[in-house]
Amino acid sequence: MFEKKLFRSDMVRCVLCKDAPCTKACGKIDPARILRSIWFDNELRAADGLPAENPCVQCSAPCEEACVRPHEVPVRALMTRLHDEVKPQLEIPYPETEERLRTELCGIPLENPFFLSSSVVASTYDMCARAFEAGWAGAAFKTICSFEIHEASPRFSAITGAEGNIIGFKNIEQLSDHSVAENMEVFRRLKKDYPTKFILASIMGQDEAEWEELARLCEKNGADAVELNFSCPNMMEGGLGSDIGQIPELVERYTAAAKRGTKIPVLAKLTPNVAAMSPAAEAAMRGGADGIAAINTIKSIIDVNRHTYISAPAVHGMSAVGGYSGNAVKPIALRFIAELGQNPALEDLHISAMGGIENWSDALEYMLLGAGTVQVTTAVMQFGYRIIEDLKSGLNYYLAEKGLDNVSQIRGLALDYVSNTTEVLERDTVIFPKFHRDRCIGCGRCSISCADGGHQAIRMGEDRRPILDGKKCVGCHLCLLVCPQRAITSSRKRIRR
Repeated sequence: MFEKKLFRSDMVRCVLCKDAPCTKACGKIDPARILRSIWFDNELRAADGLPAENPCVQCSAPCEEACVRPHEVPVRALMTRLHDEVKPQLEIPYPETEERLRTELCGIPLENPFFLSSSVVASTYDMCARAFEAGWAGAAFKTICSFEIHEASPRFSAITGAEGNIIGFKNIEQLSDHSVAENMEVFRRLKKDYPTKFILASIMGQDEAEWEELARLCEKNGADAVELNFSCPNMMEGGLGSDIGQIPELVERYTAAAKRGTKIPVLAKLTPNVAAMSPAAEAAMRGGADGIAAINTIKSIIDVNRHTYISAPAVHGMSAVGGYSGNAVKPIALRFIAELGQNPALEDLHISAMGGIENWSDALEYMLLGAGTVQVTTAVMQFGYRIIEDLKSGLNYYLAEKGLDNVSQIRGLALDYVSNTTEVLERDTVIFPKFHRDRCIGCGRCSISCADGGHQAIRMGEDRRPILDGKKCVGCHLCLLVCPQRAITSSRKRIRR
């Protein structure tokens, strides 16, 4: 099994530049492209692209000098580690084609399972066209409605990590601010210019007649399928948005209305602002839905200002509850997708999943829990359409490595290993931590966490290296999680007497 060698923390000062100076300065390889692959958990693909001989041997590293943060990103060291430590572990050559990624949505062929989700990233002809050119299989176009939209400014805020990367993202954005006629023209142009790409038309009506008419118009103007937005947390006035998704009877009624207006597939996009998603999903199925899209953003408040008392984003002295997204919501989204995937009543419905997907491994987790396609927004807003390169190449290599012929073969493989109760878990084994002294820097974080948040089983020796008291250790693995050097792994087991 491949042991991961490189992490984001190894290149945390890299800002993933546009037209990166490091690549322009190199002349031998494309370090910017390789650094992106490391960032997006795709080091095997990055290593596969390196030449047989280490290109960085006896190099003066002009890439590091040209960097927008000169000498703060260890490009030469990272390339050398890729060549010397990762490349020898490649078990198979990188696949020559992307045939394994081909799949379908409700019987309609797709070149890969990756979509833009309905949001600002898929709101104009130009944006969708550039995304399609980059390699995205389809786009869920920003939600179309017949009522006027007037956006607030500012309308985004975020929780960020130590180096500024977005962990959680809040928006108070609403729906498409273009007219229905303008958006129909976009669909016609996209279908004419990109006939093999999938247009998923997100719509929101105010009554049954409007849901039906919007669905009809979308089909007439080139959409391949319709996504019913029953989940926007920023559109709740007058019984719109997530107010609908919380009431199964309305989900069923409006799904049936949309189905009356179109013969193309209909997906119901459901809200996570519920205790369970199955009631609304089953209601959508009764209404005739061909699939489910989930999750939409989670209602949230972040960053209450200690002086003004206003949360972010502040709009002329006020703020509002908004939608939370980004990698921070992935565990919640996975829970809902697993719920849908394990529901036998929904087994014939296509699941298009979203929520915090940044890399191919994130996407894989959703597919293992039953998703057939995945949708992305926040990562695109942060890093651009270019992330599709690593989404596709990472998943493609994984499938080849597993000896799988098609991405559909991984769908639902993890469902048998997920339980809604902890009562099924074996509780007679303790798995001890193992300390790797060669990686340990003696910071003592493991000892602090074990003492104040665990079971007082770790003390620091005179050499500032941890010592485990096996009689006290319960195998919780808190120490493994807090170690900044990844110098702690799982070790031997002990059966409780």
